[in-house]
Amino acid sequence: MKTPIVCSLLSILALSFTACPTTKQKNSEKKPAATAEAAPEEDASVDFQAFVGRLRKAVRAHDFNMLASMMTEDFGYRLEPEASGPGVFKYWDENNLWLELDGIISERFVPKGNYMVAPPQFADPSAEYSGYRAGIRRVNGSWKFAYCVNG
Repeated sequence: MKTPIVCSLLSILALSFTACPTTKQKNSEKKPAATAEAAPEEDASVDFQAFVGRLRKAVRAHDFNMLASMMTEDFGYRLEPEASGPGVFKYWDENNLWLELDGIISERFVPKGNYMVAPPQFADPSAEYSGYRAGIRRVNGSWKFAYCVNG
């Protein structure tokens, strides 16, 4: 009498294990994690993308020589009081602005007038953005880092 009950329970148990998907099946159905990539710039030209990539790398490395070669001669780094040209690296060091600079140039660049600017909110007049912003423009056919200011 016990044998049919045990057989029935074993059959039910076996069916329940075969009906459940295996771990291997679950893993194969998972989608790969999204990779963290920089947002694509509005100006997708190869030279602009290359310039921005080199700029981001130079800022992270605090590579003064590379940055200086990428900047305009009248690079703007302060609005109040206005300051441009030499002294930018000293200003960034004294005010601990390297992380701020890295954050701003890591943003997506969008067109605003003759410049490509970051963050995108700065180009949107309805946003009334007043924080740090960076601008890149063409000078004699080459991209140049023109300003990074607050306000």
